[in-house]
Amino acid sequence: MTRTAIITGSTSGIGLGIVEAFAARGMNIMLNGFGDADEIEATRAALDAVSDGTVAYHGADMTKPEEIEDLIRTTETMFGAVDVLVNNAGIQHVSPVEDFPLAKWDAIIAINMSSAFHTIRAALPGMKARKWGRIINVASAHGLVASPFKSAYVTAKHGIVGLTKTVALEAAADGVTVNAVCPGYVLTPLVEGQIPDTAKARGLTEEEVKRDVLLAAQPTKEFVTVEQLGALCTFLASDGAASMTGTALPVDGGWVAH
Repeated sequence: MTRTAIITGSTSGIGLGIVEAFAARGMNIMLNGFGDADEIEATRAALDAVSDGTVAYHGADMTKPEEIEDLIRTTETMFGAVDVLVNNAGIQHVSPVEDFPLAKWDAIIAINMSSAFHTIRAALPGMKARKWGRIINVASAHGLVASPFKSAYVTAKHGIVGLTKTVALEAAADGVTVNAVCPGYVLTPLVEGQIPDTAKARGLTEEEVKRDVLLAAQPTKEFVTVEQLGALCTFLASDGAASMTGTALPVDGGWVAH
């Protein structure tokens, strides 16, 4: 049986790494995310060419519940089911809380946290009816611990961990597992984009931010890779992970072991 997966925020970074891991295993995939239309189509076509499954794209805006609903329904219509749902879409803004722009707070909560509620709400009934499903929420080490100047992101990622546990309990008897992956720092466009803001907020150079702020938290002194996260998500999407649910799994070079 060919499984079908939706990965939100999957046109770059961690999401694209998960897509590549799933495509290598012949799954049907629905890409989602923002970016240049021609670049997205090139990515979709390249993945489709190397996968035994079919790779499609839906441009749902993760701040809009009606578009999220259409993402789920379109995938069900195209492929017959949503077997695996990976909630990965995320944005970031770094600022002291007293200066945090209200619009940035609202957008981060909507995209990083509320969108996962909307996708799960739409996809879960079909999973329960088929008695099989895998929901993987990409949280963060910041879903388990905090850092300064990231109030919205830390709040949203803690919320994702709580949502994961709640839905896992609700779906446990229906063959549906729900787990959160909690990466440390991965050198994605999202992380690279926050380095200048962090440097400004802390009065450091960008290289000092990488060495003394980001990797200082990770005892391995290495960035987590998208390939490592793709491998973990592939396992969580498998039958071998049927007894793993409600977990928050750090992939963080030892960060939260402190």
